[in-house]
Amino acid sequence: MSNDTVLWEIDRRGVATVTLNRPKVNNAYNGDLIQGLHDAMDSLGAESNLRIVVLRGNGRHFQAGADLSWITAVAKQSPAENEKVSRLTAEAVKRLDTCPVPTLALIQGGCFGGGTGIAAACDVVVAQEDALFSISETRWGLMAGIILPQLCQAIGLRQTRRYALTGERFGAHEARRLGLVHEVCPVGGLAEAGEKIVESVLMNAPRATTATKLRSLASARAFIDDGELRDLIDEHARTRQQDEATEGLASFTEKRKPAWYPG
Repeated sequence: MSNDTVLWEIDRRGVATVTLNRPKVNNAYNGDLIQGLHDAMDSLGAESNLRIVVLRGNGRHFQAGADLSWITAVAKQSPAENEKVSRLTAEAVKRLDTCPVPTLALIQGGCFGGGTGIAAACDVVVAQEDALFSISETRWGLMAGIILPQLCQAIGLRQTRRYALTGERFGAHEARRLGLVHEVCPVGGLAEAGEKIVESVLMNAPRATTATKLRSLASARAFIDDGELRDLIDEHARTRQQDEATEGLASFTEKRKPAWYPG
């Protein structure tokens, strides 16, 4: 099943695979891909035998953040439309974060911006040695607001402050040291490493697994309430329409340094 930008299937064991499918743009997210994630979660949520969701990215890269040409077009639309886009994006991450069955991300190549949010929202993350990460929104005059709660839970405030404020890129082993990634495997070894995780989950009682996940989130105060979610959405939408975002996105298109870079 698919909407072309997201593919999903479930096997007889109850193992669902959700595949981001915009390889020509490194699986950068746009409105279609966000809706595809919602469609996949709606469809899989109706499956009575669902045991685990595995997230993958087609092509060389897992997920390269936002499609900046799409972001530029959205920014020119009304505040209401920008709020709608931010809400759909935030709700997709929240739904993944609170999915009642375990989630597993298998990451190769680039995992930037929103991709790091997807990784942080998953229960288990395996990355190839060639994986490369960055929380890159501020480079383009944007902000990672709607994924910051998950990032702070995954790697802690101290490391989020470094990498969200510098936009530095870091490799798979550093991601593992930080806690964003649980396991690093050789290039070409994602399927094998992922299947070991899947088999471990399938050995466990389904209802007990769900209860353990949801109680863990509650104990860590990791659920985002409606008020906080609304604030995150509002700020995320406003930032996209401010002068810094206009300049940052223009610098990307024109392949130059942004105006705020000294000299």
